[in-house]
Amino acid sequence: MATAYQSTSPQSTQTKPTSPITKFFSRFQPRSFLLPDFSSHSATYPLRLNKHSNPVAASSEEWLVRLAQFRAPRNARKHKKFMGLKAGYLTALCYPDCPRKQLRVVSDYMNFLFTLDDWSDEFAENGVRGLADCVMDTLRDPSTKTEKAAGRLARSFWLRMISTAKPLVQQRFIDSFADFFTAVEQQSRDRKRGIIPDLESYITLRRDTSGCRPVFVLIEYAAGIELPDEVFNHPVIQEMTVATNDLVTWSNDIFSYNKEQATGDTHNMVAILMAQHGLALQDSIDFVGQLCDATIARFETGRATLPTWGPQIDADVQKYVQGLQDWIIGSLHWSFETERYFGKNGRAVRRSGAVRLAGPKRS
Repeated sequence: MATAYQSTSPQSTQTKPTSPITKFFSRFQPRSFLLPDFSSHSATYPLRLNKHSNPVAASSEEWLVRLAQFRAPRNARKHKKFMGLKAGYLTALCYPDCPRKQLRVVSDYMNFLFTLDDWSDEFAENGVRGLADCVMDTLRDPSTKTEKAAGRLARSFWLRMISTAKPLVQQRFIDSFADFFTAVEQQSRDRKRGIIPDLESYITLRRDTSGCRPVFVLIEYAAGIELPDEVFNHPVIQEMTVATNDLVTWSNDIFSYNKEQATGDTHNMVAILMAQHGLALQDSIDFVGQLCDATIARFETGRATLPTWGPQIDADVQKYVQGLQDWIIGSLHWSFETERYFGKNGRAVRRSGAVRLAGPKRS
């Protein structure tokens, strides 16, 4: 898949240890940067919202708070952070046609995924591996009993999902989720060793650390379909899936850069372009924005060249492609509504396009 960006990518370098992260970020510390203009994507794809959005989001939040023990005042900070996430709203935007029962399962998973992402950031490599084992053991054998929050959360949504998810969808979900944990473990190793990977290695890893592959499998689950393996694995379908993953992931690297630079996290394409290729912050932001624009062209090329497999399969393929499109526009819109990246200033940032850099946070 490297050919999708090689023509515009700076020359990659070998992976190498870095100087202390705080020194790295201090070299590239302007006061603010401007976001790329994503408005053309919003004009291209209509934004839709599931009619069950509010009640499902509320019940899913309550589920996560209860099983993860995020209740205030004992865990007031985590509770406040979680309630600003609005993952249920993201789910309703990205699965607008999903029935209420399935929407609740998907929303639960989305809340769980973001929580896993936060937990993995807090753990060392061995802790991430233990987290992965707990979750994956539960998915592979739902009768597994555990007192760990991650296991309880996984078992809860998974038992409901497999009651209607078709066999291939279940297996694709397990396989892609396992790949997510493998990539997150690698990210944890890099963090511990102070390593910033080269651009090509990062892109490969980021396609799994994003968690997008499992949520794209949930497009099939939400629509009640099961694409045959020869269709799901067709090069055109896979390229459209990867293009969507890249758009969601790379735009997220832009949106999350401010938060991550403040904590010294370099698992971000913007930081890699600065560290490995010496680009200034705004130049790095603009370059990633150009890559995001190119993903839309890749997606539309795939749409125009889709093969045909017969009326029923073609109809299911269109549902899957629509699901990918909903993820493109839904994730962009949600990024300014959640408090995860811009706090309560998301809408103002969207209007102005300006992001003021936060100072370093002390651990």
